[in-house]
Amino acid sequence: MNITLFSQILQKIDRTIFKKLVASHDSNKHCKGNDSWTHFVTMLFCQFSGSSSLREVCNGMRSATGDLNHLGVGKAMNKSSLSYNNATRPWELFQDVYYSLFDALAVADKRKLLPKRKIYLLDSTTIDLCLNAFDWALFRQRKGAIKLHTVLDFDYCLPCFMDLSDGKKHDVTVANEIEFDSGSIVVADRGYIDLDWLDRLNSEGVNFVVRGKENLKLRLEQRPFDLDKPANKNIMEDWNCEFDSPQSRNKYPGKLRMVQVWDEEHQMYLELLTNNFIWTASTISELYKRRWMIEQFFKHIKTHLKIKSFIGTSLNAVLIQIWTAFITILLIKTLKRQAKYSWHLSNLIAFVRLNLFVKIELKKWLDKPFLDDDEIDKLDLQLSFF
Repeated sequence: MNITLFSQILQKIDRTIFKKLVASHDSNKHCKGNDSWTHFVTMLFCQFSGSSSLREVCNGMRSATGDLNHLGVGKAMNKSSLSYNNATRPWELFQDVYYSLFDALAVADKRKLLPKRKIYLLDSTTIDLCLNAFDWALFRQRKGAIKLHTVLDFDYCLPCFMDLSDGKKHDVTVANEIEFDSGSIVVADRGYIDLDWLDRLNSEGVNFVVRGKENLKLRLEQRPFDLDKPANKNIMEDWNCEFDSPQSRNKYPGKLRMVQVWDEEHQMYLELLTNNFIWTASTISELYKRRWMIEQFFKHIKTHLKIKSFIGTSLNAVLIQIWTAFITILLIKTLKRQAKYSWHLSNLIAFVRLNLFVKIELKKWLDKPFLDDDEIDKLDLQLSFF
């Protein structure tokens, strides 16, 4: 194999679609000799390599020397050019590249058996910023932050919707901007308890499972369920309910269902609200349990990608770096799905990082990253002749 792992990973990005997106955003205007592809590859290298500064990114790309041609890059960017491009090239290009790649992933997997109903996990996380360096990101009096609002597609464990806002924007404000297909399922934490929003979902035929708040005043009616079933071992109660106060009933006039679950791990009761009266109580409990996937996603991007420290201080530069982090995790998860070897995501990220410019066939390496004992003995025997 004559090209590097990094080059083979980049081949998963359709250059024709990329060129169309560049044209639609006119992102090569005022590029000062560095086109959008060179900038895009450089920022992806920042994420894959874990580089922490403009100097590290540019020197790392420069060290590839002749291998840059395989990346479609003429020459490595210098620090001032990368800083300028991060500040001026529209971040929306990187956003659209992510969504085009996500759509391509969905098309590639269309023959696989996926759930009949789409399940979406909804949550947000805050990324802290130094207010002295990022003065546009005022969150509190002495604290800067931006907020990442995410809808995770359960099938792929990848975001199908993201909104980046200042830290003050409420979760429900963003949730009201999202359109869900009728028949889909939305799972969210108690921060999304907003009766107007829940009533909208209900009227549009969207099922929801949301953790309730302690101050909700409800009229409860017991529903029968079998305590002896193994699946119901953590189910405490199952009720039909409606809101008690006229103000709440005016916002959500329909019926609801509440399932009380015992959380063994945290030693606490969870009250789960849903507008579905057909599912078993254990199904509702399991759906909410799956919400940990979005927490795990936030943990992965914060731990393994450059999303907590930034190489630029402008809003545009921060958004570009965040969107390239999402593109990187999408590519990594695509590799994980295609590999025969059972990779842990953290191990795959670390191994790719260590072998970015190694010339080895990507698919073979993904399927079999290590030599077995017989191959090691054979290699030792061959080396003994030298």
